[in-house]
Amino acid sequence: MTPFELFLGGTLAVILALLVALLLRPARLPARAESLLAELLRRQDVQDALLAKIEGQLAMLAGAQEARLQSLSQGTLAALENVRESVDRKLAAIQADNAAKLEAMRQTVDEKLHATLEQRLGQSFALVSQRLEEVQRGLGEMQSLATGVGDLKRVLANVKTRGTWGEVQLDALIGQLLAPGQYEKNVATRPQSNERVEFAIRLPGQGEAPLWLPIDAKFPLEDYQRLIEAQETADHEGAEAAARALEARLKAEARAIREKYVEPPYTTDFAVLYLPTEGLYAEALRRPGLIEALQREQRVTVAGPTTIAAFLNSLQLGFRTLAIEARAAEVWQVLGQVKTEFAKFGAAIEATKKKLDEARNKFDQVETRTRVLTKRLQNVEALPVAEEEALSDLADD
Repeated sequence: MTPFELFLGGTLAVILALLVALLLRPARLPARAESLLAELLRRQDVQDALLAKIEGQLAMLAGAQEARLQSLSQGTLAALENVRESVDRKLAAIQADNAAKLEAMRQTVDEKLHATLEQRLGQSFALVSQRLEEVQRGLGEMQSLATGVGDLKRVLANVKTRGTWGEVQLDALIGQLLAPGQYEKNVATRPQSNERVEFAIRLPGQGEAPLWLPIDAKFPLEDYQRLIEAQETADHEGAEAAARALEARLKAEARAIREKYVEPPYTTDFAVLYLPTEGLYAEALRRPGLIEALQREQRVTVAGPTTIAAFLNSLQLGFRTLAIEARAAEVWQVLGQVKTEFAKFGAAIEATKKKLDEARNKFDQVETRTRVLTKRLQNVEALPVAEEEALSDLADD
């Protein structure tokens, strides 16, 4: 509610109260009522004048407020227009700047892409040229290798050269796994015989004479090549015939090794037939019962490049075991000396313990005497510092 409405309500309430009072007591206060009525009428006129004045002021305030709102609205519109124009100008400047920067970035990217593309193309062409040169060199090396393979085939066609190649390979394996004193080359293993085995492993024998283990390398290349050619052409009958021929060749070689080189007790009761290629050794293993028959009938063990290495490793471990057994007596003697010295060491420890116990007892006695002296000196009055210094000077003099 507005202040004017409140004022008007209060005035009406006063008038009604006066009227009620006049109606209740008309006879007692007629003059007073008339004066009150006149006063009320006068106040009513004043209130009407005041109301008219307030309405005029409100009208003036409303007009001034409307004018201010209109002015404020116009100022706001002008400010918004200025802000819009400023924003438009700034956006236009930003767009122009972005367009310039994008153009500069595009040019930079184009230049870098062009430079990178040229660099990559140059590197690719250089790499391709390098690879072509390597291929050309590889072709030259392949031609040289083909020439070398042909030379190798011509070399291996000679039986003596083939045997020499197997001996060289076996020599390399034995030299890598055994010490020089553990084997010999070209050894006459049978007494009063001119047959010399290619390699012989030195084993401990009876007395000073060694016990020899003969090892001979064989390379039946012709039979093996016929078998490989038959297998490559899927010629089952030819492959079987070549395999039987290879088996017969290996049996003949094993028999010759036993007759030439095996002579117990100067040698072991068996010898080793070394096949220099894994393929040839695999074909020997593939023949049913061939390896067992050679071991049982001819006392010859067949070995390839891999199995000969394992066999030689086991021999090396055997040599180490024999060396350990030979040094066992020395080890026991050293242990006896250590035991004797340990007993002496125990006696020395016992004597040291006794001396330490005596020293501890002496220290206990000194500690006891110190406590006794301390108790007796508790009642002795200490000298003043000056007197103590004078006594010290006298003692020094």
